[in-house]
Amino acid sequence: MSVALSILNWSAVADRRYRTMKRFVCRSLLGVAICLANALAGSPCVDLPPPNKLYHGFYWDGVGTDKHDPTEHDVTPEDVARYEQAIGKKTAWIYFSDNWFESPKFPATMCSWIRDLGKIPYVRLMLRSDVDQKHAEKIFSLQKIIAGEFDVDLREWARDAKNFGSPILIEWGTEPNGKWFGWNGSWNGGAGEGPRRYIAAYRHIVDLMRAEGADNLQWVWHVNWFDEPERKWNAFENYFPGENYCDWVALSAYGPITPMTRDGTESLRFKLRKAYPRLIKLAPGKPIIIAELGCDLHNRRVNVARWAKSALEDLFSNRWPAIVGFCWW
Repeated sequence: MSVALSILNWSAVADRRYRTMKRFVCRSLLGVAICLANALAGSPCVDLPPPNKLYHGFYWDGVGTDKHDPTEHDVTPEDVARYEQAIGKKTAWIYFSDNWFESPKFPATMCSWIRDLGKIPYVRLMLRSDVDQKHAEKIFSLQKIIAGEFDVDLREWARDAKNFGSPILIEWGTEPNGKWFGWNGSWNGGAGEGPRRYIAAYRHIVDLMRAEGADNLQWVWHVNWFDEPERKWNAFENYFPGENYCDWVALSAYGPITPMTRDGTESLRFKLRKAYPRLIKLAPGKPIIIAELGCDLHNRRVNVARWAKSALEDLFSNRWPAIVGFCWW
């Protein structure tokens, strides 16, 4: 959920929490040099990690604060270096949002410095008119996307991505089964039309970019672990664009996301007990990543260190063999 606070916070308590995290992360995180070196050297795709290893991605949410950056792209190389020093492992990808209310241009500068660090850019292609949530999209509506009103910009974006020349993980339509984003079916005709419009828009974007030869784009279809609203028509299965339209599938699975919230206190194991069987049935053989994983530092009902420790131990136990990576938010 984009409103979430990162579990990793450069605050006064960081040293204690990093010691806890490091003990469990460092056991099994993949040193990404080999796989990413192969990708950056010319392969159009990101290789899967070796068996029993996980990719470890990074999203940055602000230095020493609990304030969420609504634009979701304020990460710098210095932030990456501090994070990796604290964790003791290299990251595989850097995750950020590409907001079209700011610019429809391919984010070449950001992708370039990420690549220069030996990492994969992971782009959230956010065709949205603002960062506010729970409202119908005012400019980049699904119907306008389907009608081709943004084709010129999408094609230019794809050509620039192709010219970038190395792999990019990319997603559009993040968490479609959650009512917080404007592409959720609740804002697009509801049960009768919403998921169908989403699929049509998703396929339209992918088809356009593939037609421009942007084969270095590796498409990630990304849902939330629970459906909101919890209606049969809004189940994430109904938003699936088809196996030919995604290379990986992804899941958001947070602990509590604010200090006072009562929601989300369940363990990662509880959440994946619900969502993982649905995903592997829907998209058998597709690699899965936990694209957004985190827990608020100051929640009064959950001990964040214990929550993170339990989540990491379960991830590294191979309890969910289709999962190939995760990203702290």
